[in-house]
Amino acid sequence: MSYLGLLDKYGSLLDLPAHTRPVSLLEGNTPLIPAENLARHLGGDFELYVKFEGLNPTGSFKDRGMTAAVSEALGRGAKTVICASTGNTAASAAAYAARAGLKSIVLIPQGKVAAGKLAGAIAYGAQVIQIDGSFDDALTMVVDISNKYPICLVNSINPYRIEGQKTGAFEICDTLGSAPDWLCLPVGNAGNITAYWAGFKQYDDLKSCGKPQVLGVQAAGAAPLVLGHPVEKPETVATAIRIGKPARGEQALEAAEESKGRIIAVSDDEILAMQRLLAKLEGIWVEPASAAGLAGLAHEIAAGKFHAPGRRIVAICTGHGLKDPDIITYGMEKPRIVAPKLEALEEIILA
Repeated sequence: MSYLGLLDKYGSLLDLPAHTRPVSLLEGNTPLIPAENLARHLGGDFELYVKFEGLNPTGSFKDRGMTAAVSEALGRGAKTVICASTGNTAASAAAYAARAGLKSIVLIPQGKVAAGKLAGAIAYGAQVIQIDGSFDDALTMVVDISNKYPICLVNSINPYRIEGQKTGAFEICDTLGSAPDWLCLPVGNAGNITAYWAGFKQYDDLKSCGKPQVLGVQAAGAAPLVLGHPVEKPETVATAIRIGKPARGEQALEAAEESKGRIIAVSDDEILAMQRLLAKLEGIWVEPASAAGLAGLAHEIAAGKFHAPGRRIVAICTGHGLKDPDIITYGMEKPRIVAPKLEALEEIILA
């Protein structure tokens, strides 16, 4: 039987209203890639897997939740969807709205969204509005306007977004046959960590597949859950998690506590180093924020705080590297130019 998308495969396990009308781009079903080279490099005697969510239709994990949120919106007769975004949500909302024949409006913080993500939102036909403020300011605005007008808010405070994103946990269990021992993932607005924990709990209740300990990782310049208070002006190269007041911060902290895991922060240098390492050792290119979970794992191993011999670890890599290509090319040595002659090529590669 051909794959027909997440609502077709897992819809019976999701708490969606009867009026829901499926809108799908055949999202989900992303690979769980063994990362043996990286595991050896980290010096860990463990199995490491990367759940590469960058292979979703719009290049990020947001498509899992958006198929559910837009399907519900279409089913109840909504004509317009709106979101605040650091980039990935904007592209996903715009694509699924286009698929459903709905109007989409996205608010982004001025100058703070990677070009690859902004291009996606524009290509899918969204009305893109930049605000002279932060993501948190934008989220406040879209909440207010959706309360005043019949516009469907599709940020992760929409409960159907969480329902859709739970499917990532289901897929991991289906692939491995059980839950991993540890789950490592980035934390920005905290919807994904909330959804994964809910998904693992639900699948364990249904299939007794176990639950992982959760390592949530924030960027040091945008780490409100580590600091214990909102960050007024969050700053990090990992734009997807540049959020100072997570909408689901409390649920994220609960997920870490209930799973006997933790939420930590790592530096931008650690994130970028892991982004490059993952690409060079495994051939997996992710946007900076997507490398945060693995950067956190490396940080904890180096600090002697992570002992998991023989354990299975899954890292969620949330978005493709093409979302933010400037990070890789910025500051790199420019490729050499040679004459179109064999001798010139030999001189370089045989040096």
